[in-house]
Amino acid sequence: MARTLTGERLEKELLRLEAMKAYEKENKDCALICGIDEAGRGPLAGPVAAGAVILPRDCTILYLNDSKKLSEKRREELFLEIKEKALAWNVAVVSPARIDEINILQATYEAMRAAIGGLSQTPDLLLNDAVTIPGMEIPQIPIVKGDAKSVSIAAASILAKVTRDHLMAEYDKLYPGYGFAKHKGYGTAAHIAALRELGPSPIHRRTFIKNFV
Repeated sequence: MARTLTGERLEKELLRLEAMKAYEKENKDCALICGIDEAGRGPLAGPVAAGAVILPRDCTILYLNDSKKLSEKRREELFLEIKEKALAWNVAVVSPARIDEINILQATYEAMRAAIGGLSQTPDLLLNDAVTIPGMEIPQIPIVKGDAKSVSIAAASILAKVTRDHLMAEYDKLYPGYGFAKHKGYGTAAHIAALRELGPSPIHRRTFIKNFV
């Protein structure tokens, strides 16, 4: 657990987190800074999810990092801590059918706009992981690999990832045999084999699986 860190290890972790607050510090005139990130752009099945998080200025959450660099256990712990400490947070999902209808990039933007729109407080600035979201009046800064460079974006990435993983575990119960709880809809060899054997489920993205069925 985070609270067991002491001495040099704790100091090193606090320095790492301070470095991840650089964009937040540069924009100190903005009272409410919101991190935005998505999960699930690449899978063959399931929704795309977007997280939006506004953290307090003095907030320290040990181990906060790009969700892909964390173990599942750590993500689950941070998921609870982020929701507890955030000034505001929200996660929005866009369905596989909608992804097929408007394409994954536009569906990702739609999820991001919905996540921001559902916040209990309106942010003054958006810090986005790599993208500029169309149709937003709030100022925004796209940051390449932002989930590893900004605590706000890292927090959003964890909320999006864990929320989507939970959804895929539920879909695994509804549509057994595909292994959704394990691979979360990504194109693993086992998933593709199941797809060819069973055919598409209702949550498969038809525009993503054309080469496999």
